[in-house]
Amino acid sequence: MPDLADTPLSLLDLATVVRDGTPAQAYERTVEVARLVEQAGFRRFWLAEHHNLEGIASAATAVLIGHVAGRTERIRVGSGGVMLPNHAPLIVAEQFGTLESLYPGRIDLGLGRAPGTDPLTVRAVRGAAAAMEPDFAALLEELRRYLRPPAAGQAVRAIPGEGLAIPIWLLGSSGYSAQLAGQLGLPFAFASHFAPRHVLDALELYRSVFRPSEVLERPHAMVAMNVIVGATDAHAEYLASSLRQRFLRMVRNRRGPLDPPVEDMDALWSRQERSMVEAMLSASAVGSPDTVRDRMQAFLDATRADEIIVATDIHSQRERLASLRLLAEAAGRA
Repeated sequence: MPDLADTPLSLLDLATVVRDGTPAQAYERTVEVARLVEQAGFRRFWLAEHHNLEGIASAATAVLIGHVAGRTERIRVGSGGVMLPNHAPLIVAEQFGTLESLYPGRIDLGLGRAPGTDPLTVRAVRGAAAAMEPDFAALLEELRRYLRPPAAGQAVRAIPGEGLAIPIWLLGSSGYSAQLAGQLGLPFAFASHFAPRHVLDALELYRSVFRPSEVLERPHAMVAMNVIVGATDAHAEYLASSLRQRFLRMVRNRRGPLDPPVEDMDALWSRQERSMVEAMLSASAVGSPDTVRDRMQAFLDATRADEIIVATDIHSQRERLASLRLLAEAAGRA
């Protein structure tokens, strides 16, 4: 079984906007967190594309990746992910070719097929293309073609982008991307931090259909977890109430900035809502360093993942930084 101390650890960031905060402040927080986890030995710092969500400021994902990469030195920075059906593959190739040219050997291109927003916003994001159902596999092949060395007589080229060895990951919360990643011999990341129900089935499918490629000789899977560490279990549970409020808002379809923690979630949710939120957040490790270490190791044992990427939605920046320092210690990074 994999050991947590030997398993690469990464961080997923949404440039979260807290209650009464601004996107500009969120970007400052993001950079501060990226610098901390770089010093702690985390492998990757990924940012996710979302649109029209009041509490998430990572809509222009490639721009923000460049901002973070320019203010760090070694950590890999990438997308977790770019929602490929929202973009022309050539534009993605050019954007990430630019990033790789600026920060060589440090850029990851994680791709998802969900829109990252609501149906009305999808129409605004995709314009005239919104009426067509995108073929994700075809878009992916077009993107990969632009990133390969140009073929003789190739009329449309990604400059910059062509010939650059930018790692492509497929991201998903179901079997579709798992199967496609396996068939193409690409690394796969499962979004178990919000959709844990099918993680084991998806990983089994990925591994069972995997075909070695020029990218990978064997399957390489990353799983996502919500991780919040406090000095005590009780304090970590208190901090995690902000995350639970965010997911309660999702259940109610009332998105908004990240709220401050509360002492009693039972005053906010119904029994049914609590059950729904807890189901979505079942791939979480919340507690003292010992508690978190044990829960992360148990998830690692169950999934046999090659990497773990953590999300840490905490309202207070001071508390978030403290949580990440404790996580680094608990996971044997400090």
